Amino acid sequence: QVQPVESGGGLVQAGGSLKLSCTTSARTFGNHCVGWFRQAPGKEREFLAAISDTGRTWYYGDSVKGRFTISRDNGKNTVYLQMDSLKPEDTAVYLCNADIIIDRIRHGVAAYWGQGTQVTVSS
Repeated sequence: QVQPVESGGGLVQAGGSLKLSCTTSARTFGNHCVGWFRQAPGKEREFLAAISDTGRTWYYGDSVKGRFTISRDNGKNTVYLQMDSLKPEDTAVYLCNADIIIDRIRHGVAAYWGQGTQVTVSS
């Protein structure tokens, strides 16, 4: 079973950067597509990015295109989300998910979800 675990969240000033990690001990992680979502208080869960199992295909949500970059290192069972030019409105809990079908990732119905990591951007 793939149980993603997020890390790397924290407090950063507007304009700064953070790099989140999503990892698992499952040996089948390299066969799964992985995505990132975020959820702010009182708002719906928002799709940010997704990457295929091979790392050759990726998708981004409109609000983060050009600022966030998703990548993966299957040797380390880890997917990263590099976040640059952060804004106060990026403040949220960031969650990663995993599934063998990338469209399930993008539509928020993936089989496996992490617990999330808090990102706070101060103005």
